Amino acid sequence: LADAITISELASKPRPKVVLSWAPHPRALPQAVPNSFVEMMQLLEVDFCITHPEGYELNPEITKQVPIIYNQEDALKDADFVYVKNWSNYKDYGKILNQDPHWMMTKEKLGNAKFMHCLPVRRNVVVEDAVLDGPNSIVIPQANNRTYSAQAVLKQILEHH
Repeated sequence: LADAITISELASKPRPKVVLSWAPHPRALPQAVPNSFVEMMQLLEVDFCITHPEGYELNPEITKQVPIIYNQEDALKDADFVYVKNWSNYKDYGKILNQDPHWMMTKEKLGNAKFMHCLPVRRNVVVEDAVLDGPNSIVIPQANNRTYSAQAVLKQILEHH
């Protein structure tokens, strides 16, 4: 919900392009964050795709008709928002298949897109400092929106129970 709020607040056009990009990490992380992000993006009016190395597919029941692009550069072309996250392999959950540092998000790859991440993040592994500390990083407003989304959910729960 916080990610949807952030995108809707900062989108500069009616149907922004949003990319979920896999990133290297020393540990194989769970799929919870990318799965929930995919589900939320399917509810929004966005041009959405996922990019990752082959073998890092998410659950096909969740990704459904979402385009999967194995070439990160192609996926990032004309992106408005790029959410970067590591996740483990779906079939061999918890196994690290790839640690290719070329999947790290750089300023050159990001271009003019806004950078998103759930935090905390490993600097210069998942994303380079120039992106995280740069003007296109929206991780702080994104994190701040978690407060508002939690308040909205809590309000709904209290009003209906």
